[in-house]
Amino acid sequence: MARGSAAQVTATVDMRHHEQALERSGIWPVAGVDEAGRGACAGPLVIASVILPPPSEPLPEALLAIADSKLLTPRKRESLFDQIMESAIAVAVIRVDVEEIDANGVHAANIAGMRRALMALTPVPQYVLTDGYAIAGVGVPGLAVWKGDQVSAVIAAASIIAKVTRDRIMVSLDSQYPEYGFAKHKGYITRAHEAALIEHRPAEVHRRSFANIAALLA
Repeated sequence: MARGSAAQVTATVDMRHHEQALERSGIWPVAGVDEAGRGACAGPLVIASVILPPPSEPLPEALLAIADSKLLTPRKRESLFDQIMESAIAVAVIRVDVEEIDANGVHAANIAGMRRALMALTPVPQYVLTDGYAIAGVGVPGLAVWKGDQVSAVIAAASIIAKVTRDRIMVSLDSQYPEYGFAKHKGYITRAHEAALIEHRPAEVHRRSFANIAALLA
C-alpha cells in the first residue's frame, strides 16, 4: 500500500463508548467532570463539567477522538476548547482559589469544586463520569473511569476546558508576578520555578499548605 493511502483508511476512534451504553439504557444527559492544577503549588484549581450531545446525534469529527488534555499541544487545546464550547449542550467552570485549597486541603477542595461544577449544569445530568475517582454527594449516580480523560469524550472535553481556562489564568498571573515564570510552567514545580521561589520567596498565589511552600516560609 502506498504511503499516502494509509491516512485515507485510518478511522477516527469514537471515545463515547460509556456514553453510548448509558444512552441505550435510557440514561441521559451524561456529564463529564475533570480538573486542572491539582499538582501545582501556585494558582487556583479549575474544575469543568461538560455535557456533550448524545451519541445518537452527530458530533464534529475532531471531538470524537479528543484525548487527555496534557497530551495535546497548546494550539490544539485552544482549537478544541472553541469547538467544545460551540458543540456542548452545557459547560460549567469553577475556580477554587488558593485560600480554599489551603483551608481545606487540595483533595477536599477539588471534590467540593467538582460538586459545584456539576450542580451548575443546566440541564441537570442524570449520570456523571469522572476521571479516576467517584464524587460523593452530587445526588446522581456516577462512574469513576480509570484514565477517563483518555477513554471518555465527556471527561476529555471537561479536561480540555479546565486546562485551557487554568492556563489562561496563569498567563494572566504571570503579568502580575513576572519573577516566577507562571506563563511557562503554570505554577507546577520545575527547576526554574523552584529557583524563583528561593530567590523571591512565595507570593500570595502560592499554596501555603504545600510542603515545599511551607518549608520556605518556616
